[in-house]
Amino acid sequence: MRWWAARNEGRAEFVVEVVLQNVEKRWGSVTAVHDLNLTVNDREFLVLLGPSGCGKTTTMRMVAGLEPVTGGEIRIDGERVNDRPARDRDIAMVFQNYGLYPHFTVGENIGYPLRLRKVPEPERGQRIKAAAAKVHLDDYLDRRPKALSGGQRQRVALARAIVRTPNLFLMDEPLSNLDAILRVNMRAELKHLHHELETTTVYVTHDQIEAMTLATRVAVMDQGKIVQLGSPEEIYSNPQTLFVGTFIGSPPMNLLHGRLDNGVFTNSSVRLEGWPISASGDVVLGFRADAVSLAEPQAGNLSGKVFAVEYTGSGLLVVVSVGNAMVTAFGDLTKRPTFDDLVDLRLDPSAVFVFDPATGDRIPLPSKGA
Repeated sequence: MRWWAARNEGRAEFVVEVVLQNVEKRWGSVTAVHDLNLTVNDREFLVLLGPSGCGKTTTMRMVAGLEPVTGGEIRIDGERVNDRPARDRDIAMVFQNYGLYPHFTVGENIGYPLRLRKVPEPERGQRIKAAAAKVHLDDYLDRRPKALSGGQRQRVALARAIVRTPNLFLMDEPLSNLDAILRVNMRAELKHLHHELETTTVYVTHDQIEAMTLATRVAVMDQGKIVQLGSPEEIYSNPQTLFVGTFIGSPPMNLLHGRLDNGVFTNSSVRLEGWPISASGDVVLGFRADAVSLAEPQAGNLSGKVFAVEYTGSGLLVVVSVGNAMVTAFGDLTKRPTFDDLVDLRLDPSAVFVFDPATGDRIPLPSKGA
């Protein structure tokens, strides 16, 4: 292992870079992970994001040593770990089920990894208190898990991982069992912990809000492959495939299926002119809700009937039936439409993505710089 000196602290810590090279996982004729190549940089928070069954948890379990690698190589800070058991990889894992011992107190649960390693009692007590303080559990050390809320139990699980000061954190959907408010609070806790500890972290989730708010980089997975890797901003603003464009974003990306001929997009109910593409063929136009807005009568380039209106507190989301498609647009609180109103929409062409419906790949537009 290589070492680096922590700034302003006079201590040494591991530099942890995780490299997956041509990694595969097969069960008989079923391939769960296909020829995966990925580098997790030192001290970054990388999120594996995708729907159920895409291979993200299997990938993380191979890094942890909980699943054997069928093909390829995994290196942690330059050392091949394919055949190294999980206990020798210096990895701490946090799962969606907290895995707390009900007959142990909070302090005993947090300190259990140190107890297994026969850390002396005085040092163990200090490290338990330090880990508990990082997740705001100082006053709960003598309680048992049944006396805690779901969010508090998840913080105990985090403290138990922190107390070991591992080289690598692996987290498998740790917030999925929490309610909406607790998830928001715990996201902030995790974000701050990563800032404070600077421990390399791989985080698995199917929740794109978690990915966008937590990640340094996001690896979007589909059918056992990484289909796009980049910062949350890059993934959101520059989707390279139809799958990525529709999987990322809330509300989901709007889609219009039709045909482009000499710069004119048409389908059974829409005609949009001025596209800087000379080629002809079937396409899918994708655009987010912030690219389309309610317009004055006859001043829009789309029109349809109001299907639903959603109040969000700071504004409105207006769902409009445009031909066979549902288009979600941001609305003005002062001009609230109602069901079945006929409305015009103004779509910003510069914010529209064009996809090939056969391959799902994005077709570059000169104005998008792709």
